[in-house]
Amino acid sequence: MKTKTKVGIRGYGGYVPGFRITPREIGAVWGKDGEMMGAALGIRGKSVPAPDEDVVTISTRAARWALERSGLNGDRIGAIYVGSESHPYAVKPTSTMVGAAIGATPHMTAADYEFACKAGTAAIQTCMGLVASGMIENGIAIGADTSQGAPGDALEYSASAGGAAFVIGGERLLAEIKYTTSMTTDTPDFWRREGQTYPSHGGRFTGQPAYFKHVMGCTSKMMDELGMEPSDFAHAVFHQPNGKFPMNAAKKLGFSREQMETGLLVTRIGNTYSGAVPLGLAAILDIAEPGDNILVTSYGSGAGSDGFYIEASKNIVKVREDGVPSIQEVLRDERHIGYAEYAKYRDKIRKGG
Repeated sequence: MKTKTKVGIRGYGGYVPGFRITPREIGAVWGKDGEMMGAALGIRGKSVPAPDEDVVTISTRAARWALERSGLNGDRIGAIYVGSESHPYAVKPTSTMVGAAIGATPHMTAADYEFACKAGTAAIQTCMGLVASGMIENGIAIGADTSQGAPGDALEYSASAGGAAFVIGGERLLAEIKYTTSMTTDTPDFWRREGQTYPSHGGRFTGQPAYFKHVMGCTSKMMDELGMEPSDFAHAVFHQPNGKFPMNAAKKLGFSREQMETGLLVTRIGNTYSGAVPLGLAAILDIAEPGDNILVTSYGSGAGSDGFYIEASKNIVKVREDGVPSIQEVLRDERHIGYAEYAKYRDKIRKGG
C-alpha cells in the first residue's frame, strides 16, 4: 500500500518507567532459576511502572515530547489514537485524556485501539490514511502498555511498561513513510477475556505459527512488493516479545545483527507490548542519518503484523538539539527494585474480604 501523497513522521518521543526488576529476583520467589529463564528469553531486566504511572501518563509524556520535536502545538492535532492492551479504563478512552493533557482541540477525532502488541502501528496506519486523504493535517499515533503477567507465569519475566508517540503529518517530515502493508489471520496464540486480570497464552505455539508466520510473511511480502533486499536497509526493527524471536526472524530473512541492534530494546526493558516496536523505531530515529532506509514490522497476537518502509529525511538531524531526551537517555534512569516492591506496584498483593 503506497500513499498517493507524502506522509510520514513529523515528531516522535518515547518514555520508559525507571524502575527495573531482574529475572533473578522474580525466579527466586517462585523457586526457579531466574537467571536461566532470563538467558532463555534474552532479557536482563524489565521496566516496572511506578504506582502513579499508567498508559495515560506514559502516552502523555511521549506525546508531549513528540509535539515538541514537531514544532506544533496541541491545537494543530486533528486525531489521537492510542494503541494498548492495558488501557486503565474498560469504558473511558485513554485518547481523550491524552488530548486534554496536551491541549488538543476538541474538534478532533480520537479513539483507543486494541490488537495485542500491534495496536500502536495500527494507529500509525490510521493517521497516515487521514493525513494522506486531506481530512486532517496532523495526527498522533501512540503505542503504550503496562503489560500484565500472572505471578509465576513465564510472562512475568518479560511483561514490562513503556511507549512511544508519533506525530504523523505531510510537511516538515523527519522521516517519510513510503510504504505499508499488513498480514492478518485468526490465530489464537494469546488472549485475555473481559474481567480476567492476566492473559493466557499458547506456550510454544506463540512462536510458530503465530509470531514467525506473521512477522516473516508480512516482511517478505513488503520487500517483494518494493523490489528491495535486506541489504537495502540501514536499520530494521521487529516486534520483540523476547530477545530471541526478533533475532531469529531477522537471521532467517537475511538481516544482520548490526541492522537490528539499535532498535532491540527488549534485552534491557522487557516486552513493552504495544510500545515495543514504536520504542524501537524511536531509538533508530535518534541515530538515523538522512537517506537511511528503515524497515519496521510489528506483531500482535490474535494475530497480525504491520510492515513499514521508512526513509529518514534531511530534517532528522535538526531535532537532536531540541532538548527532548533520546531513548537511550531515557533508559539511563534505572532504579532496581525487589519482588516485594514490584508486587506492590503491580497490584499483585490484594486484600481479602
